[in-house]
Amino acid sequence: MKTNKLLAAAVLAVAIGVPIAAYVEDLSVPQSASPGVPFIHGFPTAEVSNQAELASLDHADDWLNSPPLSASALRGKVVLVDFWTYTCINWLRTLPYVRAWDEKYRNQGLVVIGVHAPEFAFEKDLDNVRRAVKDMRVDYPVAVDNDHVIWRAFNNIEWPALYFIDAQGRVRHHYSGEGAYDQSEMVIQELLTEAGISGVSHEPASVDGRGFEAAADWSDLKSPENYIGYGRTQNFTSPGGAVLDQPSVYMLPARLRLNDWALAGDWTMKRQAAALNKPNGRIAYRFHARDLHLVMGPAAPGTAVKFRVLIDGRPPGAAHGFDVDEQGNGTVTEQRLYQLIRQPKPIADRQFEIEFLDPGVEVFSFTFG
Repeated sequence: MKTNKLLAAAVLAVAIGVPIAAYVEDLSVPQSASPGVPFIHGFPTAEVSNQAELASLDHADDWLNSPPLSASALRGKVVLVDFWTYTCINWLRTLPYVRAWDEKYRNQGLVVIGVHAPEFAFEKDLDNVRRAVKDMRVDYPVAVDNDHVIWRAFNNIEWPALYFIDAQGRVRHHYSGEGAYDQSEMVIQELLTEAGISGVSHEPASVDGRGFEAAADWSDLKSPENYIGYGRTQNFTSPGGAVLDQPSVYMLPARLRLNDWALAGDWTMKRQAAALNKPNGRIAYRFHARDLHLVMGPAAPGTAVKFRVLIDGRPPGAAHGFDVDEQGNGTVTEQRLYQLIRQPKPIADRQFEIEFLDPGVEVFSFTFG
């Protein structure tokens, strides 16, 4: 196993919360041999390819924070391409690092490009992406890739994923998932040095992830991501099972095992989401993690849906997340990820319940940290 594989495997062995995290490398590229960073692919003097990856930027649906960027315009720059989608908690936890690298190395020749490739249909809405870019302080160029054209050109398979491209347009390193931040920054430093930039700092950038961006509590994380829509859900335990694409009244079972979940009330189970038809619909989930997040939003833009959260049958108190108060009260106003629980230690199996006081909410996925 090559050095870069070992480094990635060590990190990803811990990152059990990444839904499909896997280290992927292009085995057709020779393994090299950069003196300072042995896990960079290829050679600085290797023949320049046709740059199909960077050339795919021409197919972006739109650009935010920048005019359109092309492979020719980026020649001579070190480029970091970051595949993301704004509701992905795994990407959100990498964001403070990517933001810090952009701030530290931008004036030394690094260009960070965030390629927004949506997972859910509502993430194709440019207004939603614009709002996320502003709220999340994404200041570097963003290419909107609604049809995953750029994604396919890079042979990408997941979010988040980083591609490190040298000044000649060659992909020299690739990392998928969370972690390996020191190694990733070393790659940036080495590629800048290869490009003839002098005085590149070898000290790591200062990073302080807070809120959604705080690192997961991997040691206590025993609940993986789960989807609500019937297309990809697991462990749905409402009696009678799911009724597909039709309104149905659901009930909670007498007991939930760890990572089981259920609906109560009048819902329509769709491929990507569950939609609440009448007030006071509930979702229950048995989980084991510090953080619990829910991707959801109003079905009709501009509307709001009030909700109340309980943990083990009581208001969350000190365990409340960013989007609820101590009594568990909150309001769904946008299609995004909501942090509902961030509990102090000790972490144990807990039962989460959310009751929506109004109809008209769509619920897409649970994630944990």
